[in-house]
Amino acid sequence: MQKITRALISVSDKTGIVEFARALTDMGVEIISTGGTARQLEDAGIPLIRVSQYTGFPEMLDGRVKTLHPKIHAGLLALWDKTSHKEDLIKHEIDAINMVVVNLYPFYETVVKSGITKEDIIENIDIGGPTMLRSAAKNFRFVTCVCTPSRYGEVIDAMKNNDGRVPDELRLNLAYEVFLMTSTYDSVIAHYFSTIQPGDEPAFPDQFSIPLKRIQDLRYGENPHQKAALYKLAIDSCDALTGARQLQGKELSYNNIVDLDSAYRLVCEFEKPAAVIVKHNNPCGVAQADDLLTAYKRAHATDPVSAFGSIQAFNTTVDIGLALEINSTFVEAVLAPDYTDEALQEFSRKKNLRILKTGKKPFVPALNFSCDIKRIKGGLLIQDMDERMITADTVECITKAKPSPQQLESLLFCWKVVKHVKSNAIIFASGTETVGIGAGQMSRIDSTMLAAKKSQKPLEDIVMASDAFFPFRDNIDEAAKYGVKAIIQPGGSIRDQEVIDACNEYGIAMVVTGVRHFKH
Repeated sequence: MQKITRALISVSDKTGIVEFARALTDMGVEIISTGGTARQLEDAGIPLIRVSQYTGFPEMLDGRVKTLHPKIHAGLLALWDKTSHKEDLIKHEIDAINMVVVNLYPFYETVVKSGITKEDIIENIDIGGPTMLRSAAKNFRFVTCVCTPSRYGEVIDAMKNNDGRVPDELRLNLAYEVFLMTSTYDSVIAHYFSTIQPGDEPAFPDQFSIPLKRIQDLRYGENPHQKAALYKLAIDSCDALTGARQLQGKELSYNNIVDLDSAYRLVCEFEKPAAVIVKHNNPCGVAQADDLLTAYKRAHATDPVSAFGSIQAFNTTVDIGLALEINSTFVEAVLAPDYTDEALQEFSRKKNLRILKTGKKPFVPALNFSCDIKRIKGGLLIQDMDERMITADTVECITKAKPSPQQLESLLFCWKVVKHVKSNAIIFASGTETVGIGAGQMSRIDSTMLAAKKSQKPLEDIVMASDAFFPFRDNIDEAAKYGVKAIIQPGGSIRDQEVIDACNEYGIAMVVTGVRHFKH
């Protein structure tokens, strides 16, 4: 390993850069710098050479071209164990640069600013920085590349312990970090460009890159023998979960986060106060009411047994009354936009209870990632999110009996819930509260019977939702036994007429949506 003699420093994030550069200078390292970094180092009394002095070529094009010069990149890319490379450098009077300290223009931070122009966003695409980092990382055997301030102390300590040299293992690790960062940076830029393409619905691209940033390691995955970590998607401004503040409680597990996501997605379907209770990635109780406490009590009453050890989500502020009710049983985690001080005081009595606050997040169109991704062996499946809205104006009644306004409101509530239940899915509801939930059965008739079996509420004057069409009339015969008065379903079965005739026999109203809600 070579001794560090010359470092090129050019950073946007200037955290700790003065201290780092001073430590390098104290070890006899010559500093080359440019722009605002050079000014800050000069103001701190650190001797340096400006890039324009080093290359003999001025900065130009409003700073777009500064370091894109053979004297920079030949000094970074030369293989010092290759005679022809040494001869080329001697011939062209080029010195070795064996350290690069660079971080990139804040492209992501620029995109999320309010009122920012497209021109400003484009100008924050870094060219010289990634080019220098990639050159240095490619030549990691001879060049140390540092792309994050968090590594400054480690690098200085390594140099002090190795007579100004950086060990091979650390240089390799730093190079790996560079390629992770530049690939993520480019992925964010590529996503932004996808949002400004002409046309309303661009096709899925031939190549797809997903920029992720690790937030935390998890204790384990779905099971103790599996490792796991939580990552933030850098191209999605909807970070209610990845950006949520955990106010108290044990560390979140992989399964907690999966259930929190399911609960959050469902509770966001409602505008009025709503409560969602999830167990093993399926809702076991959902209700909407004029106040949150009433909604919670109704949701919990759907299936109190399954609600034990559940994940719960709310769409408005949790107060002391609701906190007392939640604390009356065992709950794994609670998610809400906010909490009153009294509620938090009450929750603090249960130290292990996880309390998460989502807050209100701004929506950034340029960072709206509206795709759903599922891992398969050897690849990924990518699809649009299931976000088709269904209203009273878009459904069609296909039976002699027509739903009353109250029944139609209940049907639309049911339809929002069934979308978030594993297929085959059946929901029974009364008003805007669930009565029974049948999830994930291999046949639809089993889901219908399960919804009735799981119900802890009276099965009378209820409505029903099915996430897909009815293949046979047996589901209608079964529903009639439980007092179902109205049904919402997609329609489209080859036996639709048989199903309609069954509804007409029982006087059941049925509306169709033309939209299926499978959740696999």
